[in-house]
Amino acid sequence: MKNFTIGLNAVLVLAVAILFYLQFSSPKKASTVSSSNTTIAPGSFKIGYFEMDSIENHYEYFKEVRNTLRGKEQDNGRQLAEMKNTFVAKYQELQKTAQGMTQAELAGKQQELSQMEKTFQNKEQMMNQELQNESFKRLQEVKKKIEDFLKDYNKDKGYSYIMTNSPDLIYLKDTVYNITGDLIVGLNSQYKKK
Repeated sequence: MKNFTIGLNAVLVLAVAILFYLQFSSPKKASTVSSSNTTIAPGSFKIGYFEMDSIENHYEYFKEVRNTLRGKEQDNGRQLAEMKNTFVAKYQELQKTAQGMTQAELAGKQQELSQMEKTFQNKEQMMNQELQNESFKRLQEVKKKIEDFLKDYNKDKGYSYIMTNSPDLIYLKDTVYNITGDLIVGLNSQYKKK
């Protein structure tokens, strides 16, 4: 989730930087600003924004994805805890019985413990990688749903850009352009239809 927000913020920072560059580097024209074949009248450029934390807390599909990922993380944790407990029990058993064993038996038990530890580490790494891949995939699905909704939403709204608000990115915002409520209602409405 954090990676999704960081990635989205990076894209937004880039978009704002481009806007500032275009705004302040080009010569001022009195009546219109022209870009390729499009003419934009002064004052018609609008930027809408939404609060990502509100989407995370109120968009039902996002909450479902987050809960699914948390559930998988908890399942992984339980499996790894079971493996670790088995390892600890075998280690403690070896500690108790080591004095009565021959060198060969002791070496065999130590080899077994070493293999268990290696298996645990490999399993942990594999589970973490799988969870990370699934998280990325599922958060990309959420992002795509938001993008698709915003394309349709903006057909009659006329925003030039719609971005997410981040305290580290936007220092001033006019709540007139806050579309978070519309976005949550629309996204949840689409989600309930499916």
